[in-house]
Amino acid sequence: MDISSVVGLLLAVGLVVGSIASGSAPFSAFIDVPSFLVVIGGAFAAALICFPLKTMLGMPMVVKKVFLNKAGDTTQLIEQLVSLAETARRDGLLALESRMEEVENDFVRLGVQMAVDGTRPEVIEDIMRTEMDAIATRHRDGKSIMDQVGRFAPAYGMIGTLMGLIMMLSDMSDPSGIGAGMAVALITTLYGAILANVFFMPFAEKLGFINKQELIGLEIVVRGIMAIQSGENPRVVEQKLNTFLPPKLRPTEEAA
Repeated sequence: MDISSVVGLLLAVGLVVGSIASGSAPFSAFIDVPSFLVVIGGAFAAALICFPLKTMLGMPMVVKKVFLNKAGDTTQLIEQLVSLAETARRDGLLALESRMEEVENDFVRLGVQMAVDGTRPEVIEDIMRTEMDAIATRHRDGKSIMDQVGRFAPAYGMIGTLMGLIMMLSDMSDPSGIGAGMAVALITTLYGAILANVFFMPFAEKLGFINKQELIGLEIVVRGIMAIQSGENPRVVEQKLNTFLPPKLRPTEEAA
């Protein structure tokens, strides 16, 4: 569970609801089903034009990743690669085959297996970087959906407001109802702003951050596998991979 995503969403929603509750207007004044349908339905309909149906149907899994993403332990990943480098340096690349069962990371397993099979270094790197590109593309698709819905929601909020104003101004026979009609017309703008800035745009930014962190982990694996395949000294491999860590997370002697 991503605590920051959960706390941030609850805090944002709580602030909005708390502000409404502390105001003089009744809470029911902020509820209008047709306005909500115009905003959420219109935003998703517009996004459906932008993306294939299959991509849109995967949106629930994209949202799930915002809250249930599992951050990889970069330090542990480096330690494992260094350990594999020690085995390869001491006993040869073929000895890595006996350690495959303890490797849980599929990307590491892919690289180690190719190294054990005697695949040429340039081929190993090409295959692994192609896999990285494919992963990054899938992540970009998910982020793009959130970005687009976040952009469309305020626009449809404004469309709903304009529709409400037109309907209100077309019937001015009862001046006492102008205030209530104006309030209803503005609700769609409020809905659009809330959906964009509380939900979809923050979700998109979180997905972008997750993508960057995952790509860093994949880059560490690529460089580690290439170093292992070329027979580099495990100490050199460790120093090379530790450059991806913040200074405070590196071994004490290196940080000094």
